Amino acid sequence: MPEAQRILTAQDRELFDEAWRLSREHHGNTLDLYLPGMIRYGNMRGRYPGVSITGNNCQLLCDHCRGLLLKPMIKTDDPDHLVRQCTAFSRKGAHGVLLTGGSDPHGQLPWKRYLPAIRRISNETDLFLSAHTGFPDYQTCHDLKKAGVKQGLIDVMGDHETAAAIYHLKGLGPVLKSLAAIKESGLQLAPHIVAGLFHGKIKAEMEALNIIRSHSPHVLVIVVLTPLKGTPMADASTPSPLEIARLVARARLLMPETPISLGCERPRNHKGMEIERLAIGAGVNRMAVWSDQALGEAQKLGLTVRFQHTCCSVDFKKQYAACDQRLNS
Repeated sequence: MPEAQRILTAQDRELFDEAWRLSREHHGNTLDLYLPGMIRYGNMRGRYPGVSITGNNCQLLCDHCRGLLLKPMIKTDDPDHLVRQCTAFSRKGAHGVLLTGGSDPHGQLPWKRYLPAIRRISNETDLFLSAHTGFPDYQTCHDLKKAGVKQGLIDVMGDHETAAAIYHLKGLGPVLKSLAAIKESGLQLAPHIVAGLFHGKIKAEMEALNIIRSHSPHVLVIVVLTPLKGTPMADASTPSPLEIARLVARARLLMPETPISLGCERPRNHKGMEIERLAIGAGVNRMAVWSDQALGEAQKLGLTVRFQHTCCSVDFKKQYAACDQRLNS
């Protein structure tokens, strides 16, 4: 039994044991660690920049973000500029690009304007393109796929109240339609669940898992609410590490064959380190922006650790693999 489980109740231990077993059975004894975007980690830097195609602008202004997550991103508001940016990224050795941006009041991004530019980037570079889609219709997803985008990333809530109150959408309907559209278009479906999205509480995350399961995702990414100053959730408390680990384990039981990642948005403190430690014991296969404690836990549990400097939604590929120099010193 992984050491991370020794603090658990008997019921938790049973849940974690089964999740650990299923993860090993279907995904082997590996843990892939990811460094996305332009994030630095010691002497390493991610090679998968995120570009906002709306600059700092967002009209949807979800309660947990209010557009603040766009600020550290690379910006563009012009298709030709995007082509120049991505061409430069490719020449400098980037593996891919995450295309994202702020949404209009209906949760949609101006993808149509950028389709010719995306097609050029796909044809003229080897960059792996993923898109944080917002909540698009089928035609948009089809057009993104045809232009060369490989993955569609989408946030998924589990109930109408969260979709309306936090994301300012007209209930859960737009989310369900966009999930189906991404899947039907042939884009790799990479849904994200924000654990604690409803003001830090675990509310409808299990319902979100069941919704996602029905669409057979390519990968599932679980992130954790990180309260941001200047948002209505600035004073919220994130769910406990144990609550996060239970969510990971239940996701594993629901979707044994789906890779599960602990994504990059989560607390970067002692609580965050405990989330990482317990999530490994709960059967995650991937983790973005790891701590030394997470690396040590994985090695202690006998997992083979692999490194890749891309978003964690991207499958591990030999040509994207990286070495942590500290392990070789």
